[in-house]
Amino acid sequence: MSFIGEEIARQPQAWLKAATAASGSADLLPRPGERVAVVGCGTSWFMAEAYAALREARGLGETDHFAASEFPHERTYDRLVAISRSGTTTEILELLDRRRGRYPALALTADTSTPIVDVADHVLDLSFADERSVVQTVFATTALTALRAGLGEPVEPLAEAARTALDAPLPEEWVTAEQITFLGRGWAHGIAREASLKMREATQSWTESYPSLEYRHGPISIAAPGRLVWHFGPDAAGLRADVAPTGALFVDHPEDPQADLVRVQRLAEAAAVRKGLDPDRPRALTRSVILDRPAS
Repeated sequence: MSFIGEEIARQPQAWLKAATAASGSADLLPRPGERVAVVGCGTSWFMAEAYAALREARGLGETDHFAASEFPHERTYDRLVAISRSGTTTEILELLDRRRGRYPALALTADTSTPIVDVADHVLDLSFADERSVVQTVFATTALTALRAGLGEPVEPLAEAARTALDAPLPEEWVTAEQITFLGRGWAHGIAREASLKMREATQSWTESYPSLEYRHGPISIAAPGRLVWHFGPDAAGLRADVAPTGALFVDHPEDPQADLVRVQRLAEAAAVRKGLDPDRPRALTRSVILDRPAS
């Protein structure tokens, strides 16, 4: 089994551990009413988007999300949350260092021996969800689970849904699809973006992602036989009926979008193997992006 296969499989247990970790660090997590910014890079940015939308939808406070490189430094927040598996990503470290003394920062990381510990005020240790694969699966969803647990969401049903997704078969037409578009509404849009990235990274394939109701405004034009339209969460907008005449296969499931993401992770691994690619080591990618900066 590849590293990523093992890491995908251990998500339900990691999510339960994340709930315990969040419970023990409740005073470090965003509090109701706080104005919060959540940042990440790549996969972590998409987890930040999902959490921000969930928190706002629950009425717990204004919550913005940014790619760390695009953070608006002129703004002020009550709390910054940074998600970084490696703890060494340049843009994250620079952002945390620059906001020092202005507002507190919490870092969620899988490696507490890295520089992120020195530039964040607090750290939520998720080292039990660290990964050997370059491609993120278990760390990303575990970080999101910890943040969701901090919102008061129950984790056991989520873990059980993930177990179901782990056991479900992957139809041949999914594995051989020429192109996939992922859709989601609200917080599920962040999940859709992550699903699209996962397939691109592992399989070097053409994927896209959009808010569900934006799909009719142009992107549906690429739907065709041999292609997939994957909707996170039940289709409540009649998209299936619009996709049917194109010949593309429409996919949606009733589970929580985070649990459904597990299916896409499995699909990415399976499609990569089918193509003769190494799903653990995608082309041109590394575990962490560390940039050379000129001396100041």
